[in-house]
Amino acid sequence: MMRRSVADAEAMESLGRELGRTFRAGDLVVLTGPLGAGKTTLARGIGAGLGVRGPVQSPTFVLARTHPSLVGGAPLVHVDAYRLGGAAELEDLDLDFANSVVVVEWGAGLLDDVSESWLEVVIARRRGHDGAGDHVGGPGSETGPERDAELDADEPRTVELLGHGPRWAGTPFAVQPQLDD
Repeated sequence: MMRRSVADAEAMESLGRELGRTFRAGDLVVLTGPLGAGKTTLARGIGAGLGVRGPVQSPTFVLARTHPSLVGGAPLVHVDAYRLGGAAELEDLDLDFANSVVVVEWGAGLLDDVSESWLEVVIARRRGHDGAGDHVGGPGSETGPERDAELDADEPRTVELLGHGPRWAGTPFAVQPQLDD
């Protein structure tokens, strides 16, 4: 497991470029974090690191977008699972997990049994929206332009990278198994 502090959106995209250069066909990346955390910004950087055709934007309304490689590498499949009702709907998208780098926003809990290995990226920020309809600011928090400005705020984030399965064993991202006493 690796933890990184990311100062702003530019640094988040830079982290994505760094990660994208290490990814290969078959890699599954699950992005988790509140609304406005920087998941799409990180995905845009991953696309740049992979050398895919852009622009990499949030696929919220189309659910999944495939970005072909411009450099002969694996394509990027960028998925926004926020509107999906469950794993069956994700399966209905018929994604090419084996021959692509698949990055799934809001995918936690939907990708069980899809791959024996995945990289979980958890992005935390002080402010924002939890994605479940509750504003992190709590009851009585602003809505409208004030809320939008808060979600767009360029503030530091903490990014945890947790590698699960054999693909990530021996890397700085590997999650160490817990030993029972």
